Amino acid sequence: MAISACQALLLMALAAAALMMSTASGTLQYNFYSSSCPKAEEAVRNATVKIISNNPTMGAAIVRLFFHDCFVKGCDASILLDQSSSNPQPEKLAIPLRGYDAVNTIKAAVEAVCPGVVSCADILAFAARDSAMVSGGFTFPMLGGRRDGLASDLRDIFGSIPAPNMQVQQLVGSFSAKGLSAGDLVALSGAHSFGITHCSFVTPRLYPAVDPTLNATYAAALRKVCPQSSGGGTVLNNNNITDPNVLSNQYYKNLGTREVLFKSDQTLTSDAATAKMVQDNADNPVAWMARFAGAMVRMGGIEVLTGNQGEIRKVCGATNSGS
Repeated sequence: MAISACQALLLMALAAAALMMSTASGTLQYNFYSSSCPKAEEAVRNATVKIISNNPTMGAAIVRLFFHDCFVKGCDASILLDQSSSNPQPEKLAIPLRGYDAVNTIKAAVEAVCPGVVSCADILAFAARDSAMVSGGFTFPMLGGRRDGLASDLRDIFGSIPAPNMQVQQLVGSFSAKGLSAGDLVALSGAHSFGITHCSFVTPRLYPAVDPTLNATYAAALRKVCPQSSGGGTVLNNNNITDPNVLSNQYYKNLGTREVLFKSDQTLTSDAATAKMVQDNADNPVAWMARFAGAMVRMGGIEVLTGNQGEIRKVCGATNSGS
């Protein structure tokens, strides 16, 4: 979507405020690679734009990878590690996610410019930011300086990732455990405006009886796409009114008409505080963009490895030891 110069300035100012808060600890920095690899973010951006231009569904996939990485063991690229002797059951075995090949392609583009300098954790963070630029039409500064972790264990996922059947207070608690606010929860939930999901996450709201918080007409349409025996088939995302590959505040409008896929989406309207946030985001797309930007930056600071911790992987799917 196109935004005016005035709106862009507002967005950048609000994102910068979040940036200042995030850098209070001094662990991550804006423009971290200005000396060591000045073309790093440009390389990430160019590769990300090309990937999403060729396959528009990849924008949502990359943002989701970033979310999963940060909520499990912190933003350390553990979600990207393949199975190995030291990581026999990595996180990626637990949940079917897309985008691994895309991140590997972006990493290769950066390695061609600056070998061994930029972490996979930072590449994923920058690529998620640039996915918002391509799919949502807005951008913001993203901190750098993360290091890559050495371990990945699917058992770490349990209890870390918010579930699609959670109630609002459970979601607020889940985000609070990661240092994020209820406002961050609502802002980041806007990412459900693009991408796809599996019927298995939706059918609990459809059978044996339709969830009363679900719009009846919408439920009837979903039942056609996801019959009771549908298994893992896919359905379109929450942005069914417009384009499923566009990141926007349409999600919040769909909450108002009860046309969202997950119970964890609709529950945001069941609490007075989060319901007001939902309405504010529905009414003001530019303010939501700024909130989303700030929340993405704050999420990118969860339990990061910095300094001499971890390593800078040569490839994102394996540690440098290869074990």
